[in-house]
Amino acid sequence: MEFYENSREPEKAMLVGIDMGLYDAQVSIDELEELARTAGAVVLAKVIQKRDKPDSATYVGSGRLDEIKEFADANEVDLLIFDGELTPSQQRNIEDETDVRVIDRTTLILDIFAARARSNEGKIQVELAQLKYSLPRLGGKGTELSRLGGGIGTRGPGESKLESDRRHIRRRIQNLEEELVEIAKRRENLRARRQKDGVETVAIVGYTNAGKSTLMNALTNAGVLAENKLFATLDPTSRALTLPDGRDVMLIDTVGLVRRLPHHLVEAFRSTLEEAASATLILNVCDASDPCCAEHLNVTMNLLYSLGCQDKPIISVLNKCDLCGNSFILPSQGEFVMISALNNAGFENLMAKIQLALPLTRRKAEMLIPYNMGGLVNTIREDGVMIKEDYRADGIYVKAVVDIRFLERYKDYVIG
Repeated sequence: MEFYENSREPEKAMLVGIDMGLYDAQVSIDELEELARTAGAVVLAKVIQKRDKPDSATYVGSGRLDEIKEFADANEVDLLIFDGELTPSQQRNIEDETDVRVIDRTTLILDIFAARARSNEGKIQVELAQLKYSLPRLGGKGTELSRLGGGIGTRGPGESKLESDRRHIRRRIQNLEEELVEIAKRRENLRARRQKDGVETVAIVGYTNAGKSTLMNALTNAGVLAENKLFATLDPTSRALTLPDGRDVMLIDTVGLVRRLPHHLVEAFRSTLEEAASATLILNVCDASDPCCAEHLNVTMNLLYSLGCQDKPIISVLNKCDLCGNSFILPSQGEFVMISALNNAGFENLMAKIQLALPLTRRKAEMLIPYNMGGLVNTIREDGVMIKEDYRADGIYVKAVVDIRFLERYKDYVIG
């Protein structure tokens, strides 16, 4: 997907972070580089300064800011991207000092989400997150939400009275929140219907670009966009998956995660993420070839726990194992399976673990059904998986995968 028109050159960006010892600053800024490339920027340089805390006025120290300005001037840098959340005053001060447009990590992620949202729900969620984040940043300029001139960090609802009038923005936020409440109700109704119908659900969660969409396509032929980019897909997808024992489950893909996912996005996409919380089983997919695989698994686990999934069965799916050689970072706890979604490798083991983790609602059985109860055979064809059917002198022999409740009801006809 191209985010830029042919007439627009990719923006030249410089990345800036600080190392306070709270997390691996180098890994974080490397991820920021991937995010910037996903948004369409060319990264010219990455700068990290060790500090106890961000400078209240300019985030980095004055000496480092002078170096940033010198490099930006010499290399015609279009955009400074800070690997943290800037205050409105910090953003204005840095722009005034460097004369270069400035955005932060949250704005960049919001920009990517705005470009990737396709469904009405996704667009509502992104716009709501953008408005909530931008509202306190309107002071002084009044058009921060979607400034004239275009570029990364400016995608959104567009330039209108909405951005320049706080009362209108608050009213728009209220309207969007009401729309999301209605969407959440519809989602809850669908979940309740699936539970009533006895449909088991399996949610795919995990770090963005771990191969969730590739796995979804390989298992169900879903036709979901799968690219080697962060947040290649944003809107959730649901597809039916038939297990080897004949059971049908609903496989649900969810939005990808990154480190320090902005709070506004977590809140905006809570109804989508709650698909995982309501699922019968969760597949935590991770790129096994990534050196930060263990950390990625923990990022996802922490979010799942925040959604109340502590008691859910969770299988860690280590994808892209074909790229690892003989070196694997195995999870320290819980079930795990190693696969290559691209090469369809390891699927037999994955499907077996899914079957074992799900509550047993169906089983294979042999039945001898009297001819005067022949209607049961049609029921088995419609609701079960017919393996063998034979008309004998003493009745209709059936070998099939059927619902356990069906077997209990007609247990007199079960012969094996």
